[in-house]
Amino acid sequence: MHRAHEHPSVERMLGDAEILADEYEDYDGAAARERIAALPRAHRAPRSSSPGYRFPAGTDRAAHDLDLAVTLVVTAPHAAAGLRRLADGEDMDPAGALVFGALLHLAGYRDAACFWWQFAAGGGSRNAAFCLFLAHRRRAEFRDAEHWRTQGRRLTAHLHRHSASGSRESLLPQEVQHDLIKQCHSGRRLVLPPRLEAAINRLHVECPDADFGEIPQPSATLAEELTAPTGP
Repeated sequence: MHRAHEHPSVERMLGDAEILADEYEDYDGAAARERIAALPRAHRAPRSSSPGYRFPAGTDRAAHDLDLAVTLVVTAPHAAAGLRRLADGEDMDPAGALVFGALLHLAGYRDAACFWWQFAAGGGSRNAAFCLFLAHRRRAEFRDAEHWRTQGRRLTAHLHRHSASGSRESLLPQEVQHDLIKQCHSGRRLVLPPRLEAAINRLHVECPDADFGEIPQPSATLAEELTAPTGP
């Protein structure tokens, strides 16, 4: 196997790229991984009686790594605030576009997610470029994947950072965050609860784009719909 196509573990890439550190000045990637590891046993994926699950190299591993990166994006501090800023339309912030793209990925709008990640990457988000690298690698579009990996390396850390004094409200209810992390641990396809997925499905959709198809637009009420408790 050529080392040019060797895919490093997502843990190493998260550390090397300092994923989310660009958008959120007080985000600690190591702390995020510790938070996942420290989840109560009830929220973790059950142990399998078979030998440890191994993700194959290449496209399947990229799909898993993208799911993990998306989970870290939507569970990050200030994710709700970023989404609100994007919906307001006054500050087309790359962090909000990164979060919105992650939500679309979770709801199955994979092409539309890439549209918003490209918007975010154009605004300087190295983390959006990282997601695009994984999204293209997942589809075996290796030339495009390398393009976004190169773009991500060119982006500097000198981006607009949101003040740590801003809102730290979670975007998703805690039980939903735990379930997404559990799905990542077990290697399952990420899915949102029906109520949250329905909120995304109700979003206004622009006329189909030649490259990305239907592109949902963020609404002023989306953050509130997502942050509301899921109920009994």
